[in-house]
Amino acid sequence: MKQRKIPLRKCVGCQEMKNKKELVRVVRTQEGEVSLDFTGKKPGRGAYICPSKACLEAAHKSRGLERSFKAGISPEIYQALQEELDNENV
Repeated sequence: MKQRKIPLRKCVGCQEMKNKKELVRVVRTQEGEVSLDFTGKKPGRGAYICPSKACLEAAHKSRGLERSFKAGISPEIYQALQEELDNENV
């Protein structure tokens, strides 16, 4: 039987290729709203990040999400993403 290909995505924080299911999708909608997508099904442009505080901080420092979304992201959005990650990991 043919082995299925496992989808890999690169974390915008640590720049490591990981299994898509291990990462959390961050999505920017057409209206410019940025949110976490735990289901992976929201419409919009997506970027992937490890569900850790360190990777989110690294993405903020290296402007990885801004580069992926081709738009500026305010510090308040990073704070909201951190709170959502904290709530999901509890």
